[in-house]
Amino acid sequence: MTNDQVTEILNHPLSQEMLARDLCRLAYVAKDGTPRSIPIAFAWNGKEAVMCTSRNAPKLASLRQNPAVAITIDTEVHPPKILLVRGTVELDEVDGIPNEYLEMNGTYQMTAEQRVEWEAEVRSLYDGMVRIVMTPTWAKLIDFETTLPSAVEELIQQRAERQRERGNSVRSDEPGTSQS
Repeated sequence: MTNDQVTEILNHPLSQEMLARDLCRLAYVAKDGTPRSIPIAFAWNGKEAVMCTSRNAPKLASLRQNPAVAITIDTEVHPPKILLVRGTVELDEVDGIPNEYLEMNGTYQMTAEQRVEWEAEVRSLYDGMVRIVMTPTWAKLIDFETTLPSAVEELIQQRAERQRERGNSVRSDEPGTSQS
């Protein structure tokens, strides 16, 4: 997939809506070679998905070993809306709390007082964090109205072929048609 194709998908209005959410599922390969998929807060900066974690998070060793990742952002309604993104990550260790971390947790339902308490707790806990910065290399938007998973698209094509074949066989059995 070209960068232009990825950008086109990510700039779609529904993709932008999905990228404005706070939570995604990050998939990566753990050090032992087994897959991991974890919920993690993220922020979209227009080009990259930025996730933050503690400096001692076990996933960092895995991401250093293999920076290939995928994220899924989806809804809990019918029909579901799903944004799938693959890419690679770079790890950026920072002192203090990254602005993205404070922003990505900004839409959780908190009163203003709870927000102040939460931020104070975060600042007292972390002296620094690691920004996990994902650059997309592939994307697919599925809305089950205009776009579908590739396997479902394939099944629809197969069904259409079966229906065409049945239509042709019915016509060849009609009176006045010859069969060889």
